Amino acid sequence: MAKRKMKAKYRRPRTGLSAVPFDKGLRRTLDYFHGEMDRKAFSEVLKTYVKNHYNKSDAKAILSNPEWKFTTYSHYACIAYWINTKQKIWCKNLDQDQIDRYEQGLAKYFDPMIKEGHVFLKEKALKAKEQANVIVLSPMQRLQKKIGDTIMQDLLELEDEWILDKETTIDIYQRFKYHGLPASATIPCREMIEGWLLDYSDAYHKRCPQAVEGYSHLKRPELNRRLKACETMLSDLDRIKSVAKATRKVRVKKPVAADKQVARVQYCKMDSDFKLESINPIQMIGKCRLFTFNVKTRILTEYFTQAPDGFVISGSTIKNFQKEFSRCTKLRKPDEFLSGVLSKTPKQIDVSFKELTTKINVPNGRLNKDTILLRVMDK
Repeated sequence: MAKRKMKAKYRRPRTGLSAVPFDKGLRRTLDYFHGEMDRKAFSEVLKTYVKNHYNKSDAKAILSNPEWKFTTYSHYACIAYWINTKQKIWCKNLDQDQIDRYEQGLAKYFDPMIKEGHVFLKEKALKAKEQANVIVLSPMQRLQKKIGDTIMQDLLELEDEWILDKETTIDIYQRFKYHGLPASATIPCREMIEGWLLDYSDAYHKRCPQAVEGYSHLKRPELNRRLKACETMLSDLDRIKSVAKATRKVRVKKPVAADKQVARVQYCKMDSDFKLESINPIQMIGKCRLFTFNVKTRILTEYFTQAPDGFVISGSTIKNFQKEFSRCTKLRKPDEFLSGVLSKTPKQIDVSFKELTTKINVPNGRLNKDTILLRVMDK
């Protein structure tokens, strides 16, 4: 019988640090690091060397130096990797003194970085302290600052021009739109304009001697013009508030998930005396008609709702049923009536209800451990 040839297994070629040719000596390894290695690997190797050969404080200072200092020199990375992996020193024309010189070269490269690193760490600490001292304004403070820098400046400029006897007006409604201010910004504006209105009104109607003397340089038509300008601005502020109310986004309450609504509902899963089993309570959510039966009191209840989302359950209470269309009554012969409730249409059940001689009452919406959930319907 001929022997089957074994297929040669494919071996993935080694690359990077896993393919460093240590067995060919240090010189060949230096060439490999210089020509074949990715510079990102240099950083990993050198940082490992620093952590292994310096104390914690000095290592932290060295590692705070710019990244380029760890990715530039291939020969430093090679020697560091040679030392990190504890390779045996064997290489033609290479003795211990030369290896020592390589190690000393690493020390000469890293030692100056300790002092530089402490400078970087101090600068970093100062920046962190400065950021911690930055005063962050609250939303209300930012709004007040915006009001003071925009619309209040417009009003102050208007007041300055009125002091210079200029017949100037502003459209405060358009200025609010231009600055993008909310309706709450009308409050400080109203206080300022109402103060002007009071002064001009007292001067015009001669109610206050001080106001009359203060505005004696203005003629009555100018006083009247400024009164109307103030009233117009106050009217615009009222309009801004009313528009804000009309366009305010209405917050729509998110519907509670069906499984969460029925998580705490109490009901009777099964009753052996009446041979009844409850439906899963999650089926009640979204339906418009529900029949329940209390096995202890023999009360049959019909719940009905016209709400678009159907029944809503909170705890063990049905919240949004309509009392005028819902009803409950005590059954004298439950077995006969309940079989019809489980199989008949709503109209047929309504006829059966009308044939009952017991009193019809309004349900309270409460479910308990004696309540069998008989049936739900979509109409």
